[in-house]
Amino acid sequence: MTSVISTAQRTIRIGSRKSQLALVQTYWVRDQLQENYPDITFEVHTMSTQGDNILDVALAKIGDKGLFTKELELGMINQEIDFAVHSLKDLPTNLPAGLALAAITERENPADALVVHEKFKDKQIDTLPAGAVVGTSSLRRLAQLRNKFPHLTFKDVRGNLNTRLAKLDAGEYDALILAAAGLQRLGMGDRVHQILPKEVSLHAVGQGALGIECRGDDTELISLLKVIEHPETRDRCLAERSFLRSLEGGCQVPIGVNTEIDEDNLILTGVVASIDGQNLVKDTVSGATSDAENLGIELANRLREQGAQEILDAIFAEIQRGS
Repeated sequence: MTSVISTAQRTIRIGSRKSQLALVQTYWVRDQLQENYPDITFEVHTMSTQGDNILDVALAKIGDKGLFTKELELGMINQEIDFAVHSLKDLPTNLPAGLALAAITERENPADALVVHEKFKDKQIDTLPAGAVVGTSSLRRLAQLRNKFPHLTFKDVRGNLNTRLAKLDAGEYDALILAAAGLQRLGMGDRVHQILPKEVSLHAVGQGALGIECRGDDTELISLLKVIEHPETRDRCLAERSFLRSLEGGCQVPIGVNTEIDEDNLILTGVVASIDGQNLVKDTVSGATSDAENLGIELANRLREQGAQEILDAIFAEIQRGS
């Protein structure tokens, strides 16, 4: 194959979703590459995905195999674009044949954040009153919060970040649970009322990091993209993705993680919870960062021994029934 950075072709086409957050992330990647490779032209091409177009159905009921990535992946396979920028949490752990995860960027804070209506500005997640309406589109957040705070009322919320915040400010919700990273990237860090501690909510696999996907045979492009790779983030995210892949879970199931690195030691914590929050299994493994993917497998096996597979099987059955 002719490399996209050969002298015959000096333009590289970057694929992105059309959402405000996706474009902010994609232009950041473009600018980093442009700074390092001033002689190459980087063009951004936008596409709408299934997840962007269906806003009146809960994410889990749509299905999550490439919900926010499939159209971009087809663009790469058809050579309409050369690589795509994804929120790594949206990228399935099994990629289509011919595509590869070329780079993972330095992670923003991966934690979940509490955003509250003005009337609850003196509250934290554990002091919200009984019946307070909390909006989230994530089964992972829903399951963990129901486990900790069964007195709260949880309601699905869809739409882009501005739409969700407008609904909160209009009083449709008393609070929202959102990714801290997305708020920070959009310059809305002041809306973060509380960063949820890991004891309350383990974050999504890959949350806060960007994943750069391209054709697997374009070795020169893969080499070029390494300039924006962050090794520590990659180790952490490879462990998390291996854990999720080993459980055969998807982006829309109640599986949460937390990773930390202490020198050359990686500590991986994972949780699997039922949607009602009644059943929850959680464990931690640690080992060398160079063994990141095997640590993910080890943790998945531990949680299976504690009943994780039965919890997931019940969730998949419930989703298929459309409940």
